[in-house]
Amino acid sequence: MKLYTTAPPSVRSSAGDYLTQVADIARWHEDAGVEGMLIYTDNSLMDPWTVAQAAIERTSRFVPLVATQPLYMHPLAAARKISSLGFLYGRRLALNMVAGGFVRDLKQLGDQAEHDPRYDRLTEYTQILMALLHGETVTLNGDYYQVEGLRLEPSLDPALMPDLFVSGMSPACRATAATLGATRLSYTKPREQLDQAAVSDKNLGVRFGVITRPNSADAWDEARACFPADRRGQLAHRMAQATSDSIWHQQISAAAEELEDARAGAYWLFPIKNYKTFCPYLVGSYEEVADYIQSYISLGFEALILDVPRGPEDLAHTMRAFDLCQQPVV
Repeated sequence: MKLYTTAPPSVRSSAGDYLTQVADIARWHEDAGVEGMLIYTDNSLMDPWTVAQAAIERTSRFVPLVATQPLYMHPLAAARKISSLGFLYGRRLALNMVAGGFVRDLKQLGDQAEHDPRYDRLTEYTQILMALLHGETVTLNGDYYQVEGLRLEPSLDPALMPDLFVSGMSPACRATAATLGATRLSYTKPREQLDQAAVSDKNLGVRFGVITRPNSADAWDEARACFPADRRGQLAHRMAQATSDSIWHQQISAAAEELEDARAGAYWLFPIKNYKTFCPYLVGSYEEVADYIQSYISLGFEALILDVPRGPEDLAHTMRAFDLCQQPVV
């Protein structure tokens, strides 16, 4: 079981403050035994490779999980980023392969591909990328990429080969994850809706936030203080829901509307409903949250990605809940 955190969006910080924030988050989590940090990408955010390098320079073993979007660079360019960072620092990355994005971003980039073909393109892209990292000479006349006799220099140390992740719930995403042997990340449903059939794929990961305290009442007080009702945010969420072709966004948004107070036990969707984050939260006592996490572990989820952290004290509470799980996070 691998546990990751999430880098904060750069748009919420000033230039100097953001570097300090990323460095602090990376150090807190490395000291707590967390594997690494998911670094998002879209048209409004800092280059994730630059953020990854900053995290590498300020830690000793932390693994940046870099969101990699084919529209932003050729597979050779991405492979060179990975091999160059490995060559300079002797450090490993992980890759979250991204098929789509915000509608406005895709429009700005002139991308008119439909949902399923974007995953076909991502498969082709990642196959070239990984073949280069494995030291192969690549020739391909594909539907989306054409290369001939392509090689990577400097080569990547095999010990630094990146883990692969793909995000989504659609059949197209499932097919891509299976083809690539990647861990498929998704948002999860309330525990009562989970069963072995619902998570029959191998190599699964899940993303959520955690707010936990020694007792449930204090945890819920903290959660509601962190994520108060926001009418403007709710309207923005509905607008985003109306324009998104993401299956998981549609499903999680529908669940947020259906659940009373957007809550099912420790499972809470109110932050999504108010457009404050993009994943569910687990809220409750250490024991309640640990029990919920154990449900995912028992169903075979192999990677857990926490939402953007709110400070070292909150991280300490979160790790207390993980410590109670039967299977430790490594």
